[in-house]
Amino acid sequence: MTNASHRIGDALIVPSSAPRIDTRLVAAAELLDERKIPIAETNRRVGDVAEALGLARPSYETVRRVVHEARRRGRLPSTGDVLLDIAFRVRPPLALGDHLTGTLPPPRRS
Repeated sequence: MTNASHRIGDALIVPSSAPRIDTRLVAAAELLDERKIPIAETNRRVGDVAEALGLARPSYETVRRVVHEARRRGRLPSTGDVLLDIAFRVRPPLALGDHLTGTLPPPRRS
């Protein structure tokens, strides 16, 4: 039994939160997603990445949520994109720190 769960009588009470997915797997899901292929195939590919990294395979549901969220907001800019934007003064220099911490706002859609 883990520290996050406990027993009341014969019932095991577990928290309702889902396990967090490693950020490397989130990035892999976003990079491997192609709208032309089923999310199930993306899930298989992300599972292969997880195994190569020595991580547990994420559930299909977790990968599906990540893919749908990525499709909804659009692809996040790469570090190179952010650096280029800074060089051309499209973004302020502090945007690099925001990008690296995952708090960079998504690009505006025109």
